[in-house]
Amino acid sequence: MELDPVLLSRIQFAFVVSFHAIFPVFTIGLASYVALLHGLFYKTGNPAWERLASFWIKVFAVVFGMGVVSGIVMAFQFGTNWSNFSQAASNFIGPMLSYEVVTAFFLEAGFLGVLLFGRGKVPEGVHLFAAIMVAVGTFISAFWILSTNSWMQTPAGVELVDGRFHVTSWAEAMFSASFPYRFTHMALASFLTGGFVVAGVSAWYLLIGRDVEANRKALSMCMWLLLVLAPLQAFVGDAHGLNTLEHQPTKVAAMEANWETRSNVPLLLFAWPDKEAQENRFEIGIPSLASLILTHDTDGVVPGLKEVAPEEQPPVWLVFWSFRAMVGMGVLMILVALVGLWYRRGGRLYTNRCFLQVLRLMSVTPFIAVLGGWFVTEAGRAPWLVYGIMNQAEAVTPSLSGWMVLATLIGYFAVYVVVFLTGGYYLTRVVREGMLAEAPHDEVERPTRPLSAAHTSLEADGGRTFRS
Repeated sequence: MELDPVLLSRIQFAFVVSFHAIFPVFTIGLASYVALLHGLFYKTGNPAWERLASFWIKVFAVVFGMGVVSGIVMAFQFGTNWSNFSQAASNFIGPMLSYEVVTAFFLEAGFLGVLLFGRGKVPEGVHLFAAIMVAVGTFISAFWILSTNSWMQTPAGVELVDGRFHVTSWAEAMFSASFPYRFTHMALASFLTGGFVVAGVSAWYLLIGRDVEANRKALSMCMWLLLVLAPLQAFVGDAHGLNTLEHQPTKVAAMEANWETRSNVPLLLFAWPDKEAQENRFEIGIPSLASLILTHDTDGVVPGLKEVAPEEQPPVWLVFWSFRAMVGMGVLMILVALVGLWYRRGGRLYTNRCFLQVLRLMSVTPFIAVLGGWFVTEAGRAPWLVYGIMNQAEAVTPSLSGWMVLATLIGYFAVYVVVFLTGGYYLTRVVREGMLAEAPHDEVERPTRPLSAAHTSLEADGGRTFRS
């Protein structure tokens, strides 16, 4: 049986990027939150802020480690599965990934060591500075990665000569047409992810009555943040959609499962796109609303998928449903943030058990939204790897066989299952242990092994939590 190496390479990359994406989108937001907590403690001296900061840096350390492990494979795949692309785009991709390591990863890793192991060993001002530098490093890393990916979506500042991309303008290549929208959209997604996770964990602690003072503060902060950022994300997403309509009209057509270029396009709430028949089945939609959203005019013309040949159309059903999953989670986030504002009256935000349970469940919604958004972004540009210039068939490694890709895909899956289960188990332990009263700074022992600071408090009680 012959296996398609291009299809399997796409599946493998989708699996790896999906697994990896959930970690940085969380750590970017969480790093800023930890820096804020350290700043509040430095300013006020309130031990509640210190307990929160100490707890969430443990969570950050574990998630950061999982992100590093899963991210290594991302760059590795460029050489194994997409060597033609790696060779063609090396003049741009190589420096960009190198800059990310030198300016961001080293910064994060160095100051994370101070943040984890320097408590009580360095002045509080230095500890705060380390927290800020870790947060800055996460955004620098996001800048380089999203700049590179945005160039692949809307290439600029390069010319293709003898099968190789040569940079003619670094400014145009780095700040391509889609980059500002994608970077802003991703930054807000990171804050929303961190906010909902912190709110969900804080809600659980309030439900069981653990460290009520600190967790009321954490929940209050997060709900104010979400009240502002969730609606703001909708406006940024709208601007991003208009930019995509201008530069990648086929992707927008797939998002709306719109086959014919026409006006008064309905917003489909449900449909089953049939690529072979070039039509939708079982449509349920709101008349003219897609035209209004995409063009801000009910009579606005929306491009159709039939503008390009079927072989140049993306997997419509995947893009269509991924987009709806992302938007659906976004609407749900806005509703929950508004309900949270209502429950602030009389302090019910901290005592209404039904709403606190909802917040616990909402912890997963940002990850669903992020994965949906990445599927739209990456699957929506298919079959192009560099949009409009190099397709996936041209970019794949020539000597690669389908069976080779299948073997590595199974290997990656097995390793990632181990990483996810191990990391998930460890995170569960950290969260279940919660915020213990911290020892005075002069009694804190210096950790002697990597990430041991993340479980010092777990070892302190002799594991009673998990034997009881």
